[in-house]
Amino acid sequence: MSRIGNKVIPLPAGVELTNKDNVVTVKGPKGELTRTFSKDIDIRVEGTEVILHRPNDTKEMKTIHGTTRALLNNMVHGVSEGFKKELEMRGVGYRAQLQGKKLVLSVGKSHPDEVEAPEGIAFELPNPTTIVVSGISKEVVGQTAAYIRSLRSPEPYKGKGIRYVGEFVRRKEGKTGK
Repeated sequence: MSRIGNKVIPLPAGVELTNKDNVVTVKGPKGELTRTFSKDIDIRVEGTEVILHRPNDTKEMKTIHGTTRALLNNMVHGVSEGFKKELEMRGVGYRAQLQGKKLVLSVGKSHPDEVEAPEGIAFELPNPTTIVVSGISKEVVGQTAAYIRSLRSPEPYKGKGIRYVGEFVRRKEGKTGK
């Protein structure tokens, strides 16, 4: 079993955490996040550290303990520094445009795909083929990036599609390959 739940979470300067009946609110320079956690896990703020305790060592409690600690750490990191995912588009004529808070994608279909930015998410376009999804919630940033990627996943023959920056796409040989 992982012992990740036993690690303390340091609170950076400018971040405050409040806990009322395991409804945790984390406020920081980038924003505010609220989440409800299991009543079995005891969450305490001691100075500039957050410590989590579990009542017993059953497998179920250990998993809830580790998950709670990871989610809480992501909340603290999100309100202090934020999260971002970068996507790149490969293909002839593939490009992205911003129209207000809406992302318009041309990815080889008969119509452009439009993606509305969820609350707390911002899109940036350093160039027409690179998309940066940023926000304070790691979960929402990841879901939004995965949705954009699913609009045209990379295909294995020519490598065209939307992929994460640095993602390796395994290529296949075409019909002429022996």
